[in-house]
Amino acid sequence: MSDNIQMDANGKPYNRILMVATMIAGTFIMILSSTMLATAFPALMKAFDVNTSTVQWLTTGFLLVNGVMIPISAWLINRFSTRVLYMSAMTIFLLGTTLAFVATNFATIFIGRLVQAIAVGISMPLSQTVNLSIFPPEKRGAVMGTLGLAIGLAPAIGPTLSGFIVDNYSWRTLFGMLIPLVLLVIIISFFTVRKVLETSKPSLDFSSAILSTIGFGLLLYGFSEVGDKGWGDPVVLVSILVGLVVIGFFTLRQLKMDNPFLNIRVFANKDFFISAILSADVNIAMIGIEMVFPIYLQTIRGESAFESGLTLLPGALMMGIMSPITGRIFDRIGAKRLAMAGLSLVTIGTIPFIFLTTSTPTIFLTVSYAIRMAGVAMTMMPVTTAGMNALSFKEISHGTAVNNTLRQVAGSVGTAVLISVLSNVTSNEMPAKHVLHEAPLLYKDQAQNAVLGGYSAAFVVATGFAIVGLIVTFFLKKTQTFGGEK
Repeated sequence: MSDNIQMDANGKPYNRILMVATMIAGTFIMILSSTMLATAFPALMKAFDVNTSTVQWLTTGFLLVNGVMIPISAWLINRFSTRVLYMSAMTIFLLGTTLAFVATNFATIFIGRLVQAIAVGISMPLSQTVNLSIFPPEKRGAVMGTLGLAIGLAPAIGPTLSGFIVDNYSWRTLFGMLIPLVLLVIIISFFTVRKVLETSKPSLDFSSAILSTIGFGLLLYGFSEVGDKGWGDPVVLVSILVGLVVIGFFTLRQLKMDNPFLNIRVFANKDFFISAILSADVNIAMIGIEMVFPIYLQTIRGESAFESGLTLLPGALMMGIMSPITGRIFDRIGAKRLAMAGLSLVTIGTIPFIFLTTSTPTIFLTVSYAIRMAGVAMTMMPVTTAGMNALSFKEISHGTAVNNTLRQVAGSVGTAVLISVLSNVTSNEMPAKHVLHEAPLLYKDQAQNAVLGGYSAAFVVATGFAIVGLIVTFFLKKTQTFGGEK
């Protein structure tokens, strides 16, 4: 029997390479859909006659629902067949995409995005769990690196493709072109995806599900509103504080249960804990810059969304290219040296952004961004895989859910911190209003310097996150720890 022909949970042969390829294709489509939308916001605002804060809910709502679904995914993975769950997730995604495609009002496209988020919240953790489960620990780096290829390439293509489509076609094309691709994946998955994870019939602890939904939902909502409302806004403070309290009750309940809804005890594993912290830190470094850098390109330099997408393209491509390579290297040497080198590159690639001006050469920006994204690729999947390798086979689904939830929360926190630093420093350094009337040209120069000061401060914080991550890498083990095999 070929090395890639394995037996599924029902004792029937299947090709694990074809199965992984199918699931990665679905992941690619889902991430592509998410990364294409921001560029289309102006067109959607015009089509539905909504303002900026309203259209942003297409992203905010998506992230909230996605974040809420991730903790639930561990229960779903243990309860339902891999095949049924994956095909269901893709079908739900198809429904959401179709709703968005035919939308005649904002409410419909918004609901379509929320439905898509449900599917992504199921499919992403499922894909990672399957990839980690059907390959032995010593080969997981390569397959997770291939998954990283999809995760890296989709953001590379998304903004640029979206800019081209919106400039030349209708915004509906962004959703319409995905429909046949999703249908194709569903059809192929019928033949290639099998039940590979053992299932049981754990009862759904509704109290845990409700606490998880409310806690993580409020926490993510609070951080998502920091950019618009600021840290002192009552809505932000109440959402974050109540969210943290509810998550506290949720955590206590999980620790007292014999069969927890989400197994928080995986954090007791030191190797997993360090890897999860590193993964979250790298996510902050990556997402924070991805949010702030395009704003600089478009507001300070006057670039279009399409042009700013082209500036980011080489960096995202670098992440896509590097992920499979670093995955294979990880299988040979482990995560420590890769993570140390990777976070060194992230730090080196972020420092130049502290010194941005209105005329910083585009090639310099592009190269610096590509360097830091290469560092992200060297760190993200290797440390994630190292953490999962330290867990037993039965803990992988819970470890995946916990890791993804922590990363999602960290990404929201990091974005909120960077945006608030940018806004606060800019506001504090803005010249007095009377200067505008007395010396308009001087006011313009000082105002521009204030904005650049805000960006500089935000990138200082981003560099700080990278340095903290680099310090944490010293606590990783030189050799891999395997917690258990199938």
